[in-house]
Amino acid sequence: MLSKEEIFGYKPEKAYSMPVAYFSMEFAIDQALKIYSGGLGFLAGSHMRSAYDLRQNLVGIGMLWKYGYYDQVRSLNGTMKPDYVQKYYSFLTDTGIVFPVEVHSAIVYVKAYLLKPEVFGTAPVFLLSTDIEQNDSLSRTITNRLYDANESTRVAQSIVLGIGGAKLLDILGMEPEIYHMNEGHALPVCFYLYSRYGDLAEVRKRLVFTTHTPEEAGNEVRDFALLEKMSFFNGIAVDEIREVLSIYDDRLNYTLAALKCAKISNGVSAMHGEVSRQMWSAHDDICKITSVTNSQNKRYWKDEQLEQAYESDDDKALMARKKEMKKSLFKIVADQTGKIFDPDVLTLVWARRYAGYKRADLLLDDEERFLKLISNTEYPIQIIWAGKPYPEDYHAIDIFNNIFWKTLPHKNVTILTGYELALSATLKRGSDVWLNNPRLYREASGTSGMTAAMNGSVNFSIPDGWIPEFAKHGKNCFLIQPADRKLSVADQDLEECERLYDVLENEILPTYYRKPTKWAGIVKNAMKDVAPQFDSDRMAAEYYNKLFKVTVKTPATLS
Repeated sequence: MLSKEEIFGYKPEKAYSMPVAYFSMEFAIDQALKIYSGGLGFLAGSHMRSAYDLRQNLVGIGMLWKYGYYDQVRSLNGTMKPDYVQKYYSFLTDTGIVFPVEVHSAIVYVKAYLLKPEVFGTAPVFLLSTDIEQNDSLSRTITNRLYDANESTRVAQSIVLGIGGAKLLDILGMEPEIYHMNEGHALPVCFYLYSRYGDLAEVRKRLVFTTHTPEEAGNEVRDFALLEKMSFFNGIAVDEIREVLSIYDDRLNYTLAALKCAKISNGVSAMHGEVSRQMWSAHDDICKITSVTNSQNKRYWKDEQLEQAYESDDDKALMARKKEMKKSLFKIVADQTGKIFDPDVLTLVWARRYAGYKRADLLLDDEERFLKLISNTEYPIQIIWAGKPYPEDYHAIDIFNNIFWKTLPHKNVTILTGYELALSATLKRGSDVWLNNPRLYREASGTSGMTAAMNGSVNFSIPDGWIPEFAKHGKNCFLIQPADRKLSVADQDLEECERLYDVLENEILPTYYRKPTKWAGIVKNAMKDVAPQFDSDRMAAEYYNKLFKVTVKTPATLS
């Protein structure tokens, strides 16, 4: 059996000696480890890196996805196609631990692998797999792919993560004082703990929950009947679950259940915390919802040469390095698309997960203005899109393909595939402007803009998520003022598209080309303001001080 010294490889600092287990369905730790889809994983990966930097007594619990999320490739005509290729990882340690978990009233065997801290500079992360010879062919598919489209498989994945992760900790003899759920996917850990203690108050002492979805309809909801059939409740009768959680609907909302089981919860920005409190305000038996703003690990994301130029206050070196990074990005553009971009031209990037509310195609809503923008010879522009839709989100895939066809005839606009950690970093380093235009209140945090700012890319954003905590329009970023929320969604989109173009044409482009000293000042202000406030070292410390260590009065203990 692995000792604590073998698992950690470092001695935790006294300030972070409380043992914590961090459950997450995805971790974006390194390009070589493809077990993530988007922002949730990027956040978890940065958290693991900062937990290592601060020497925290924290272990990650995740899943070893056989095919990852998916590989984003192109069809014969250049449109998007998901592909599934088995992944192999020689850098993971086979712990030799295999143990049973009940799924659908049958035994499924789970094997544990360990990502040791020295591999990528993270806290230790245990990854669970059912793709082993002890299982039948169906059970082996549970850990095939992240966020499987089959509902029963998704439920089984939560069971393996939540109950399997907790059982593994018991087998290892690790006794976390805190079980931290990063989103509601690991909800079965609550029922595992309830089985042990038989008292919700005892569960609440040990559980902390981070919610990421800023709308009730977007949270995972499943039929009680299905969950019972799948062994989701770890042998506890459904009637008892309903009684303990005071949930008498036919369906279980994972987020609501987690809020009832945790001692404290957090949104992932100040704005998201407020939205979450309003969203769940009808429930008086949930835990307190505070906020810890998401952040990203600067050690991982920064470019050393750019950072040196910034610290030396050398505008010439800063802009020269920026141009070199643009050239690196443009090699990828040429390789994927056959288009040659110019490093002297302002380059705007929209890159993140494709989802309808993120409005990847907002720039295209005004076709006449778009064509005028990209043909402007006085203030030329290059635009790059990139990002992965959920592979069964056909509306999002249609958005990707629509952008592909509309940009294909133009030599200075394009769309890339393969948006993972490596491409994400290259886009942030090679862009001048980082565009973020979701519908207001729909982006819980939106951390991509943080790492863009760390790499000298100026945020151009709707004031959503983390942005209100950072933004100084014209000083360290540019803002798109939201339309009146009383308007229809279609009219909001039209209004915000117009405002986006007004700022881009009248402020951003003239500043970049006519006022290079001012532009360099905006870039440097952004680099100054983004860290340490939005470095994940601050965030990882706050989790201990604001969530893990605090003693709070939960609904069960209120007198």
